[in-house]
Formats: sequence, structure tokens, C-alpha cells
Amino acid sequence: MSWAYLENDRPLAFAHRGGNTAAPENTMAAFAHAVGLGYRYIETDVHATKDGALVAAHDAGLDRVAGKAQAIAELTWDELQTIDLGVGHGIPRFAELLETFPEVRINVEPKSDDAVDLLAAAISTHDALSRVCVGSFSDARIAQMRELLGPELCTSAGPRDVARIFAGGITRRPWTGGHACLQIPSSVGPVKLSRRLVDKAHDLGLQVHVWTINDASEMRQLLDLGVDGLMTDNTELLRQVMIDRNEWTGGPLTDEAGSP
Repeated sequence: MSWAYLENDRPLAFAHRGGNTAAPENTMAAFAHAVGLGYRYIETDVHATKDGALVAAHDAGLDRVAGKAQAIAELTWDELQTIDLGVGHGIPRFAELLETFPEVRINVEPKSDDAVDLLAAAISTHDALSRVCVGSFSDARIAQMRELLGPELCTSAGPRDVARIFAGGITRRPWTGGHACLQIPSSVGPVKLSRRLVDKAHDLGLQVHVWTINDASEMRQLLDLGVDGLMTDNTELLRQVMIDRNEWTGGPLTDEAGSP
């Protein structure tokens, strides 16, 4: 099966949480800066507020990003809007990303069980099935999203399937796991991503996207291994590394972000 979400030249460049060099992570300003640089893929996470608003944020609490000892799940949407992440930037609704960037593809993780139904509803309401990929550290949440939205939903493999693949439990196509990609770090403990592991994933029909890479030399090493995508906080750096290698697959720089 093929997924419209992945129909682009590779390697793919993902703005992790929108990037954090121009504005605080997971803010509309950060996402807009990445899109202005030409990024066609952005990454985020979602939580549910007390009154059922689905918002783009990584942490369950606000202490790291806003210095507030409060949890998103304990606040209403109106209360959350009063939280300043810096220079007037706030936490956006996930729907705002879908509406503001209709041509951009979004990688998203539901960070809580309460967010799963809300995320499925947002994707359906905005007819965004073809431009969203769902991943999670919870195999159960991925399975629930696939149950709600069907096999056409692009998903990355959860921890259980990643472990099975790398341990040799899944060895050849066709693989019935139904996932489109592996989204993994460059190493887990003593195990480092290698050409052999990348080739194994490719043999199973899976793309390999690596997070979160903010060092130029590591970006180049991973691209040399043949990975299909990189996620970064430093959107300018990854863009330049890929331009230098003639591998930039994003769009041109817009006036909003400046000139090349």
C-alpha cells in the first residue's frame, strides 16, 4: 500500500515541533518560519484540555515551556490562551495548523489517551487523512487511531513493532503490520542505526525517519546511510546541509523567511 502523505522526493525534511531557532517550539510563529523556509513537513504532538480542545504541545505540563506548575489537562482552552510561551506566543489548537497550512503535511503524536478521539475527529473534519501521519510511543494509541480512521491513515510503527523488526522477528515482505515508516532515534542504548538496519526497513517497504538531529555532521552521516527523512529543531541548519548535498526537497525560501 502507498500513502499520499509520503509522496514526495526524498530525503524528507521535518521541522520538529516547528523548530525552535526563530520562535518557541510548537507555536504558530515557529511553524510559519519553517514553512517559510520551504519545509513541507512539520512535526508536533497533541494534548487535550480540560474542556476537550486539542492543542499542539509536547509536554503534559507547562513548567518547561512557560514556567507554570500546571497541566494542560487541568486547564480549559480559555485558561490556556492566557499562558505566554515567550514574547506573546501561545499554544495553538491543532486545527489551526491544519487550517493555516493546507499544503503542509503534519506528523503528529497523541500524547494522551484523551487526545486520540479528538485527533481522529480533527483529521476527519478537515479532510486531512492524506496529509497526516500518526506515530506514538503507545502501540495501543496507534491501533486505536487506525481503527477510527482506517488503513489509509499513514502511521509509523510503535515500539513493539520497531523492536520486532530490529530483532529479526519480521524478515520479509509482505508485512501485514500496515505501517508506512519507522520514526526512530539514531541510537537506542548500544544499538546504533546502521546501513543494514536501514536496508532491512526498506526491504519491508518502510521508510526510515530519524529524530531529533541538530548536528550537521550527524545529519550528513545519516543521509549517507540512506535514511528517508530527518527531523530537526534547527530548521535552517538541516536545510543548508541538504542544499549543500543537492538533496533539499522542500520549497523555495519565501519573502517571509528571507532570501536565499
